[in-house]
Amino acid sequence: MPATTRLDSHTDAAAGGSPSPLDVARSGFEGLVTGPEPLSLDCRGIEGLPDRGVPLDELRDRLLHGPFPQQGKDTVWSMLVERSRSVGAVWTLGCVGMALPALAGVAKRLTARNAGDPYDVHAEVLSGFLSALSAVDLARPRIVLRLKWAAYRRGLAALTEALDAPTPVSPGGFEAARPETPEGHPDLVLARAVRAGVLNRSEADLIGRTRLEEQSVSDWAGEHHLTLASVYKARRRAEQRLVALLRDENRTAQGADPVACGPTTRRTGSAPCRRDRRALCSSLSVLLSTGCPKASSEPVSSGAGTRP
Repeated sequence: MPATTRLDSHTDAAAGGSPSPLDVARSGFEGLVTGPEPLSLDCRGIEGLPDRGVPLDELRDRLLHGPFPQQGKDTVWSMLVERSRSVGAVWTLGCVGMALPALAGVAKRLTARNAGDPYDVHAEVLSGFLSALSAVDLARPRIVLRLKWAAYRRGLAALTEALDAPTPVSPGGFEAARPETPEGHPDLVLARAVRAGVLNRSEADLIGRTRLEEQSVSDWAGEHHLTLASVYKARRRAEQRLVALLRDENRTAQGADPVACGPTTRRTGSAPCRRDRRALCSSLSVLLSTGCPKASSEPVSSGAGTRP
């Protein structure tokens, strides 16, 4: 087996070097799996795992780095979550440690392009995971993916709230510089579309989980008790409205900021400026590369006439 993967530190330098919630969880987990009696899961009878108690750090490495069937992962995570619910704190921390690579990835993704303090976002990512531990349905597949998605949604909500907060003003009366916001990031594009009423939360969830995450459309349809054809149709219509919104925003940005876009007299077309192209490309890179249909010249609101 490879050596236990050590996660990157998430220490928040802006907070005076105080550790982030994920750092605290990592340190606690390392304490559980260090020493002569590490916290272990009895894996006897689980295909692909040793017939013995497997320390959780070794178990995490096996699930991450070895070929391992999805059914086996669900079996392991079902056992872990059940122990968290029945035993409590020790196994809850064990679950967090097992999921830290995924949680660290979620936290990094949400804060990579935000210049603000990441502490609250990291705390909400962890809080979302912990809340889902007590509620996640263990009879459905892809347990850890659903736990990760719950953490992601909570962190995204915190990030969106932070970006929507009023800009602080310094004591001298000068407005503090606003951090660069990741307006073109696909995650925040979905959140903005929901706030604008272009997508409902279910449609944003469908696009986010099947385009940006690892969930298949068939799994999402099964979770929501819908037919596969209806889900594909709903996603296509939602993506058409989303693309139309982004194109409208792009045209508005061009008209509102002629300096940023440069002189327009040399061009007869309506191609976006360099800054808007970057934002639009970031927003649609996942959608368009995976087959999102082109939006018509008029905003699509009902999807009428769309083929299933």
